[in-house]
Amino acid sequence: MLTATHVASAPRSLAVSAEDLSNLERAVALYASDMPSRFRWRRSENATVSAWIVQGADRLGLAELYRSAAYLQGYLLLDMARSTTTEQDRAHRARFRDARRLDRAEEVASSLTCLTGTGMSQAAKDRGSRPLVEGVCRCGGSGWIADALDPDDPTTAFHTACPVHNRTGTRPLVVRGVAA
Repeated sequence: MLTATHVASAPRSLAVSAEDLSNLERAVALYASDMPSRFRWRRSENATVSAWIVQGADRLGLAELYRSAAYLQGYLLLDMARSTTTEQDRAHRARFRDARRLDRAEEVASSLTCLTGTGMSQAAKDRGSRPLVEGVCRCGGSGWIADALDPDDPTTAFHTACPVHNRTGTRPLVVRGVAA
């Protein structure tokens, strides 16, 4: 779990700011910070929110913060597509035990980003476009999730694009040629 009481290491005093982090990295940092779980964002508290983001990043360390945010993004994408596995659900609940706190952290991070125009570095944007999946993805890394309208009738089989491994939903280019 990523709350302050469960982070084993001492603060690292990283040189990081909210602008150095993607929106979900900000949310994960807030989740791990001393931000009260019932905190309501107000524009006048931007400095406090930014300080909590830095505090959470210090507690987790950047490597864990980046990894947890990438797993969170992958999970959210799969969850919206109703494509999570039991293993992924379990890993997500173990990482973020307090769902309400996570919702609040995401809401506050989004408010900081969208309502105040707090910028984001290009490196943060780039990291924010690389979700990860904990455990085995239903697509097996192929980018396509096999499904069926009727599991007992193979004629109802279809494939959907994996929201993590094939976010554009494009099929691989098949080059056909003539052998001489």
